[in-house]
Amino acid sequence: MSGSEPEGAWKYWDLLTIVFLSTLLDLLIFFFPDSLSRKALGLAFVLFFPGYVFITALFPERKELDNLERLALSFGLSIAIVPLIGLALNYTPWGIRLNPILVSLTVFNVVSAMAAVHRRKNAIKPWIPWVILDEIKGELEWERSSKLDKALTVVLIVAIVTSIATLGYVVTHPKPGEHFTEFYILGPGGKADNYPTNLLVGENGTVIIGIVNHEGGNVTYYVQMWLVNLTWDNRTNTTIIHGMYRMPGWFNVTLPNVPVNIEGNWTPEFEKNYTFSINKPGEWQLWFLLFKGKQPKLPPAPPDGNYAETPARNLILEAVNGTIQSLKLNVNVR
Repeated sequence: MSGSEPEGAWKYWDLLTIVFLSTLLDLLIFFFPDSLSRKALGLAFVLFFPGYVFITALFPERKELDNLERLALSFGLSIAIVPLIGLALNYTPWGIRLNPILVSLTVFNVVSAMAAVHRRKNAIKPWIPWVILDEIKGELEWERSSKLDKALTVVLIVAIVTSIATLGYVVTHPKPGEHFTEFYILGPGGKADNYPTNLLVGENGTVIIGIVNHEGGNVTYYVQMWLVNLTWDNRTNTTIIHGMYRMPGWFNVTLPNVPVNIEGNWTPEFEKNYTFSINKPGEWQLWFLLFKGKQPKLPPAPPDGNYAETPARNLILEAVNGTIQSLKLNVNVR
């Protein structure tokens, strides 16, 4: 694809184009993050540009590599370079996030392109991608190639085109992400510490209950609080519930879906202060059970309020086994 050589700035048209497109992608991501152009350009930005400018800087002379080798190595090296940059970022304070990766790859493309410009300028017979249809057949040495070489050339071209088409489809038609719900409790200061785990009888304790909906649509959540005293029988490998009391403050809330955001700072969707007190000394577990859409019906309340011998005990057993989304706070009451 090297024909009669262009002059002046056109001698570096490919490298300058990559610098321009890399900068353009930065602007598209900043101003039009959901555009199709961003996805299409981002594909080339990750899978072709890094390898191309790197190969061009390493091998500026026309005789060093032919066109197909340069094309194949551009894709292959890009697939190797990008993960290495991501690995390096993993050991920096910025981490593997969109903005650090975008800046790092842009800097790599620009620096490599400038190095390639310098190398091409000083090359004796520089390789410059300048398409002249009449010379393509001659460059491929098609007439002098063996049947095996022709077959391998066709296979290589088909493989490259198929790979690009497949990757393009995957990027432009992403698979829906996993649906899930974030359910958490924080201490009264809004952090995952300083929980009220040691209380006097009748003393108030406060936690913050949080829910974030990533289920793909509106969901009504029901939250139950249970005060439980249980032990684990090592002989039978079973959970024995001695006491199970309904705590006040059950609530429900309907939340819209919030897309998962791994690029920016995490923000809460719904949080609620929950204040409780326990009027019996002992080692207790305060269980928070989360139900989506509806909550199970409870049997009639026992006279002493202890649900341990009713079918409601299955709620705690399922929570212990992990089949119900739940949280537990161990509380020592004196």
